[in-house]
Amino acid sequence: MSAVKVGYPAVNQALACRSSGTFRLASYSEQRMTETITANLACLRRVLAWNTEHRLLFFRITSDLVPFASHPVSGGYDWRGRFAGELADIGAYVRAHDVRISLHPGQFVVLNSPSESTYASSVAELVYHAELLDALGLDPSHKVQVHLGGRHGDAERGMQVWARRYAALPEPVRERLVIENDERDASLADCLRLHAEVGVPVLFDTLHHSIRNDGETVLKGLDRAAATWRPVDGMPMVDYSTQDPARRPGAHAVTLDVEHFRSFVRRLRHRDVDVMLEIKNKEASALQARVVLDELGAVQR
Repeated sequence: MSAVKVGYPAVNQALACRSSGTFRLASYSEQRMTETITANLACLRRVLAWNTEHRLLFFRITSDLVPFASHPVSGGYDWRGRFAGELADIGAYVRAHDVRISLHPGQFVVLNSPSESTYASSVAELVYHAELLDALGLDPSHKVQVHLGGRHGDAERGMQVWARRYAALPEPVRERLVIENDERDASLADCLRLHAEVGVPVLFDTLHHSIRNDGETVLKGLDRAAATWRPVDGMPMVDYSTQDPARRPGAHAVTLDVEHFRSFVRRLRHRDVDVMLEIKNKEASALQARVVLDELGAVQR
């Protein structure tokens, strides 16, 4: 049977805390930064402890862990230095419990944007994400995932610009970045082209692929994406969800379709992957998924 880690993104709804606390930019002060980051890191530690207790060993940390980290307003605030001890302790906990961490910047990160200011802010945001994982002391198997981010009227040129700008990123960013297929701007085939050109690993999204594909089944698509991951990148990552029938195509389901997930895991056979559940009720569905994995004898690495 497959070796699978399963997890969920950003927020644990069972706990009375959030690791994404922030404040209005107009209210910025170093004291507000220090107080907010302190609370966010304390909550993150609680979430990780809850997750390991429930054998959920894959977690997507919120990008808001350090508010305004890539904004010019915080340029003089040394969050890495001030919180070096706390970040090191969290990273040690992650390593000791064999947890896989990922990050997913927001849609405003657009490497191929025709706007120079958007491009510059995108690079700054990616540098922050890589610095956060570095500050946690985590190796390059802990990833930052992005989308192509737009075709801007010329699909071919958009791909070329993305590839060129990816190649120009600082190495600590490149070694962590992975690109995800979606139903609008980049099919799996598009992502595989980018991999062939610059070597970026492809994170496979099952729901996006079910909407936009070139005839590949989900498992065939997963295999093609998994082949882009090197040993240093760790196990291939998969975003899993099903369609919310009440919303537009691509909208994630509110709760886990247990039978659909059971079928997906059975079809994995001996494929080893880390599965991020993009399901609205987060840890509740992750617990259901853990039960399914136990029932089917999936190995928890």
